[in-house]
Amino acid sequence: MARNNVCVFCASGDHVPSIFKECARQLGFLCAKKGIGIVNGAGNMGLMGTMSDACLSAGGQVTGVIPQFMIEHGWQHKELTRLVVTKDMAERKQTMRDLSDGVITLAGGCGTMEELWETITAKQLHLYAHPIIVINTDGFYNPIRQWWQQCVDSRFIRQETNGLVTFVDTPEQALEEFLSQPDMDLNQALERG
Repeated sequence: MARNNVCVFCASGDHVPSIFKECARQLGFLCAKKGIGIVNGAGNMGLMGTMSDACLSAGGQVTGVIPQFMIEHGWQHKELTRLVVTKDMAERKQTMRDLSDGVITLAGGCGTMEELWETITAKQLHLYAHPIIVINTDGFYNPIRQWWQQCVDSRFIRQETNGLVTFVDTPEQALEEFLSQPDMDLNQALERG
């Protein structure tokens, strides 16, 4: 199965430690070198802008998906391969997922978390089939991993759905998982309930 485009959720704010920007830069560069297109929120700053710049500089392609009101604020990256304008945030998230073959999540705040959890929930409800990978740069997601395990241990997340998300440490590992993980069989999953 060919995987051509990856959706990347990440921070769009600029004032973050350089270790997170370096991770975004590496992911952008590696995607370009492997011929994997990036789909992101079209932001021109933060991890999003850093990743897009690295991918484009290495000859890769980036599709940005952004609501009209963000363009009116001038928040869009102006050098992307393709820009898709949506009417609102909900359409933006759905379009990003629809245009890609899986999700990689970098460090981020409220918006990134909301995008990640909505996608995990969609997969749990058998509405999304592709891999969901989280890069745990510098232990950023350790509290989330502990909470996730607590949910499994307390049976808020069923053991059989424990594999909805994969945590890795590096961009290289994230792309290995993106390229190798099978899609969920949504019909079979629905039959199991």
